[in-house]
Amino acid sequence: MFFTPFCSRLAAGLLASGLCLSAAAQTPSPGLPPDVTALLARAKVPPDAVAVLVADAAPGLNGQPAPLLSWRANAAMNPASVMKLVTTYAGLELLGPSFTWATPVYVDGTVAGGVLQGNLVIQGRGDPKLVQERLWLLLRRVQGLGIKTITGDILLDRSAFAASTQHAADFDGEPQRPYNVVPDALLLNFKTVAMTFTPNPGNGSASVSFEPPLAGVQMQPRVPLSAVASGSPSLAACGDYRAQLKADFTDPYRMAFNGSYPVACGEKVWAVAYADPASYAERAVAGMWQEMGGQLGGRVREGRAAPGQAPVFEMASPPLAEVIRDINKFSNNVMAQQLFLTLGQASGGLPAGGASMEASRAVVASWWRERMGGQAQPVLDNGAGLSRQARITPQGLARLLQTAYVSGAMPELMASLPISGVDGTLRRSKSGVSQGWAHLKTGSLRDATALAGYVHSPSGRRLVLVAIVNHPNANAARPALDALVDWAVKEGSR
Repeated sequence: MFFTPFCSRLAAGLLASGLCLSAAAQTPSPGLPPDVTALLARAKVPPDAVAVLVADAAPGLNGQPAPLLSWRANAAMNPASVMKLVTTYAGLELLGPSFTWATPVYVDGTVAGGVLQGNLVIQGRGDPKLVQERLWLLLRRVQGLGIKTITGDILLDRSAFAASTQHAADFDGEPQRPYNVVPDALLLNFKTVAMTFTPNPGNGSASVSFEPPLAGVQMQPRVPLSAVASGSPSLAACGDYRAQLKADFTDPYRMAFNGSYPVACGEKVWAVAYADPASYAERAVAGMWQEMGGQLGGRVREGRAAPGQAPVFEMASPPLAEVIRDINKFSNNVMAQQLFLTLGQASGGLPAGGASMEASRAVVASWWRERMGGQAQPVLDNGAGLSRQARITPQGLARLLQTAYVSGAMPELMASLPISGVDGTLRRSKSGVSQGWAHLKTGSLRDATALAGYVHSPSGRRLVLVAIVNHPNANAARPALDALVDWAVKEGSR
């Protein structure tokens, strides 16, 4: 379902002037705050590489239609992961905060005496959080049906998403970085392997555990501890333990280390994307089924559920309101893309051939026109902001945040955003007076950094803040954005 445009629907109401940030209402400020300008200069970022808008969260209700600060607010900028605000808010409105993804399981055969004479089918429908623990629960439910042995195959049905040519190395040539994982209708554990290193000084080694177990992959169970010249374990600082391990993950059949692990690091967990993502689901299901004592006469492979067949059960995902907390607080790219692809089904069920980025872009663009009006239309790519082509203006983002603020989805959206200096991607924020006073989505690429969300002031006033920097030195401008948030907290109380 879509919504009637705010500006036309509420033209006679209190909200109209506030939610429609018209050009006439946006008198540009004389310039950026002095502290922000000084920090930009220190970062060697010119002011014309920055776009900012700070305005009241509900200007029509509060009688504050003019922005506190407007600097290049109509400039189309690359917002990096701040684009996730569009995806998550659209998800809350188009799908609803209680929406869940279903993963149906089918039994194709007969069950007797603990044996399934036939195949088991697991059908992915885009669940962004089918992590290892929930995969175990799914297979445990299979065993609860009285199935301990499967004479045929386990079929994995990924047909809910259209075939894609996207590869993990496309964005920046770093395919083993978890942020580059490609979406999948049956996305298991984000296609990653989590390695836990536990030092044992008594035997001079660190044990390594790998989760989940991947069938057919050799995993090195121990690695030597780093040693000083005397031969005793080093008590030096932890340092870059990943570099010291000299890991070799290029071979899909073997995960190995050619270096050592510093004892001073204590226990550490390192997650990497598996080298052969296309086979990850098959290996994870086979490895976990075997670890749980299950027997498989055939193999785990691609397949499809028979048309019209009823599932024996469905595994439900956590609700969308919980999923978007992971997406926004920790800027999870593949979860955002899973949600974005799901939005392509919001207006009429599963498209023929499976959900696609093209269909989702069309649905979100239509929702934007209906909900935010025709102006400041974003240029959408994959919905996650992991893109060089995505564009949006501060004015457009501010309109979205103001619209969300007076909507029923406001509590869920705001709660999903990192809190300055407290959690998520803002846990290490060096902002001063704004610590704990701002809910902001962050974004960072090689040449882009951004903040957008809500700033609270001690007087009780709430502002929307959008700040985007596009420049080769963008990441050095983070202190300037922190100073802008501090400025907004103070100005909001004037």
